[in-house]
Amino acid sequence: MHTILGAGGPVANALTRELLSNNETIRLVSRKPIQPQGKNITWQKADLLNYNELLAASKGSTVIYLTAGLVYDKKVWAEQWPVIMQNFINLGKETGARLIFFDNVYSYGLVNGPMLETTPYHPSSVKGGIRAKIATQLMDEAKAGNIRASIARGADFYGTESGNGVMDVMVLAKLMKGQKSQWLGDASKLHNFSYIPDMGKGMFLLGQNPDSDNQIWHMPTAAPLKGIEFIEMASGIYGREPKYMAANKFMLRLVGLFSKMTSELVEMYYQYNHDYNFNSDKFEDAFNFKPTSYKDGIKLMSETLYKKSI
Repeated sequence: MHTILGAGGPVANALTRELLSNNETIRLVSRKPIQPQGKNITWQKADLLNYNELLAASKGSTVIYLTAGLVYDKKVWAEQWPVIMQNFINLGKETGARLIFFDNVYSYGLVNGPMLETTPYHPSSVKGGIRAKIATQLMDEAKAGNIRASIARGADFYGTESGNGVMDVMVLAKLMKGQKSQWLGDASKLHNFSYIPDMGKGMFLLGQNPDSDNQIWHMPTAAPLKGIEFIEMASGIYGREPKYMAANKFMLRLVGLFSKMTSELVEMYYQYNHDYNFNSDKFEDAFNFKPTSYKDGIKLMSETLYKKSI
């Protein structure tokens, strides 16, 4: 049985679709109710902070995935992530299931050059420090032989059903409505975006291959482009003029006076004012997987989730 903790989010949903299409038995675990669609899939309520609830929901699992996204608040992260990770580790010890944690790149901090699985942790933010701590917490247990665990990392998302990816919000949703695009930071800098369906496929492949255990994997993500190249490409697909407005750090601070979410983004601004080069060669080579091109991904979004108006 494949158990997904933190079900209901974009990556969890993409993983669920992959598991369903391969006739796997799935248990979705979350606090909020989910109505499963398909055979061999069930939902069970559990709080990630409550170990007994998680254990009851995870018994019988062969693989347990942690795909949770907490409220974007460093105080909440500091309080809850260490507890959640320890619960996750304890589940691996007690059930014997393989563990796969979906993570982001905050732990690396500002990197001069490509981000690799071997890049050391030098966080540039409070949230990055928290992520580095829990990633180390998990992999130390794996190195000690106490659990079988791996970390799957993705870059910034696009193609989110929830509409909260940076490119989704600032480019695709704007173009869909016939509005001018926005860009966070310097549009002359490089940036990667991970396509959500590819994240689900990547997680699925890790779950199917025990030989991938006890390692860090960067999920398949197309090579970076300059911000202006994304804007021009997406604008062309939507048939719009490639006009945009750039949001700088001062603007974020100003908006942050009225928006908690925006204020929490300020410390991550370094990711958008410098080159951001996420490399997934290790995964692509190991699994012979070619990431979806930005052109193909954005075109599909323009026909589905972010359908362009006439």
